[in-house]
Amino acid sequence: MSDMPPLTVDVVSDVMCPWCFIGKRRLEAALRSVPQLDFHVRWHPFQLDATLPKTGKDRQQYLSDKFGGLERAAAIYSNIKAAGLEEGIDFAFDDIKLSPNTLDCHRLILWSRADKLQDEVVERLFKAYFLDGEDLTKAETLVRISDEAGMESDLVEHLLGTETDLDKVEAGIQKAQESGVTGVPCFIIDGRFVLAGAEKPETIAAALMHADETRTNEDASA
Repeated sequence: MSDMPPLTVDVVSDVMCPWCFIGKRRLEAALRSVPQLDFHVRWHPFQLDATLPKTGKDRQQYLSDKFGGLERAAAIYSNIKAAGLEEGIDFAFDDIKLSPNTLDCHRLILWSRADKLQDEVVERLFKAYFLDGEDLTKAETLVRISDEAGMESDLVEHLLGTETDLDKVEAGIQKAQESGVTGVPCFIIDGRFVLAGAEKPETIAAALMHADETRTNEDASA
């Protein structure tokens, strides 16, 4: 097995999706539970709401429109908050003032891949939005996050002022949709097995083990 390349775990997610943050924690727990395996995690874009303007939308208005009223939204997010606490995430939903268009966030995640900093950037974006209530539509927020993650923030600042790689992000979202992804998070393991939703760590771990075992068996019989 040592001669095998790392097992790929492709995660399709959106920065404004709370279940994606929960899914990240559950994936991390799953990976810790199988330390004997070697993995390469890659993050791919998705938009829960592509109709959001570039400047974002008032959070309360967004929730009311999406769920047919704030009371229903509060009930749904109460359940999400409870699920988050189980994974060590103390969602500060009341601090979020703006629901962002996440295309620029996805551009930042795309750029961070070259520096092998995708996980770091994704983590900081989730924390900035869900724990600190930061405005992810502001370039200065993304530039600061890139700097803290170890990227070339001057270059990021320049690129955010252009439309560089916007087409790549949109193509990535379209590819996910054409592949049948309708909700996130979605975990694609070794390009063969799909887990839709923020599954429990043990479920993810079992899928990882199965993917590795079947890959090894196929390799041995080739």
